[in-house]
Amino acid sequence: MSIDISPELDARLRKEMVIWLTSVRADGTPQPAPVWFLWDGESFLIFSQPQARKVGNIRANPKVALNLNSDADGGAVAVLWGQARLEPGAPPAKEVAAYLAKYRQGIADIGMDPDSFSDGYSLTIRVVPTRVRED
Repeated sequence: MSIDISPELDARLRKEMVIWLTSVRADGTPQPAPVWFLWDGESFLIFSQPQARKVGNIRANPKVALNLNSDADGGAVAVLWGQARLEPGAPPAKEVAAYLAKYRQGIADIGMDPDSFSDGYSLTIRVVPTRVRED
């Protein structure tokens, strides 16, 4: 990895449930979307519905930003910029044990099981961060 992430941010990235993925539309408009993610210490794994706007945006422009929510006072800001790539043919969510361990309850809460989630969110997005801002 070409960036330094503090141990505190690394721990937060492993614990947080939602991160904001911002891609860019063809007209230049930023398109933020909250997503579930898995941080492995080097990249982010995100599963998406194939028809989602972010997928088309990434196809056209792989530059993205990822943001965690700040604390109540506007502190604890974390922004990561990077390159996203679509990985068709990657293992589905139901075969990624760490992802299921993190989101099994969330998947159930939206009325799905690992099979139906993997069918609906069948496209893998991988984001490799190239820059980070921690405040």
